[in-house]
Amino acid sequence: MTATDRSTELIQTAAQAAADKLAHDIIAYDVSDVLSITDAFLLASAPNDRQVKSIVDEIEERLQKELGAKPVRREGDRDARWILLDYVDIVVHVQHSEERVFYALERLWKDCPELDLPADAKATRGKAQEHARLQAAEEDGAAGFEDLR
Repeated sequence: MTATDRSTELIQTAAQAAADKLAHDIIAYDVSDVLSITDAFLLASAPNDRQVKSIVDEIEERLQKELGAKPVRREGDRDARWILLDYVDIVVHVQHSEERVFYALERLWKDCPELDLPADAKATRGKAQEHARLQAAEEDGAAGFEDLR
């Protein structure tokens, strides 16, 4: 069994919405062969809680507006470290970058086929590492500045 056309359409729209809100490392898996409860997972991350919420809100708004889809469940809003949107056909996981590394959902689903995503979403691969390097460089620079004082 493979993901349905409806699931693929939802994934494409959600991935583009996430990319438009500058999500990092967007990837989607066809989990229909191993799970009976959904066809596909979309994973995305962001470096801070506010951006996690922004990405989730954009995905939810776009899927409602463009495809008439509403999530049957939304979890994780309070802390905004890992928000899950369950659309039955697909499940969207938007995680804070630290949670993404810790839980490593890609390792769990690596044997499942990846779904093709819009070019903007594919271009987000590696953004979390790039962001972490820049942040570390800024912190090193700030520490060096403090040493000079």
